[in-house]
Amino acid sequence: MPIYEFRCEKCDLDFEFLVMGSDKPVCPKCGGADVHKLLSSCGFVSKGQGGGVTRRAAADTSCSGCSSGSCSSCGH
Repeated sequence: MPIYEFRCEKCDLDFEFLVMGSDKPVCPKCGGADVHKLLSSCGFVSKGQGGGVTRRAAADTSCSGCSSGSCSSCGH
C-alpha cells in the first residue's frame, strides 16, 4: 500500500496519505475532500556510470580538451 503526497485545495496543506484499496484522502487539518496528488520527489541516487555526476566531474570546472569549458564528449 503506497503512501502518496496530496495538497488540500481548501487550506493549501501538503500531507501524506496511506492509500488502502479505494480510500479517498481527506485533509487532516480542515477535513476537505478537494485534494490532488502531488508529484513526489524521488530519493534515488545513481552511483554507477551512465549520466550521473561523478566526484571528478563535480570538482573540475572546465575541460582541458576544448575551449568552451563544457562539452558532452568528456562529461564536463
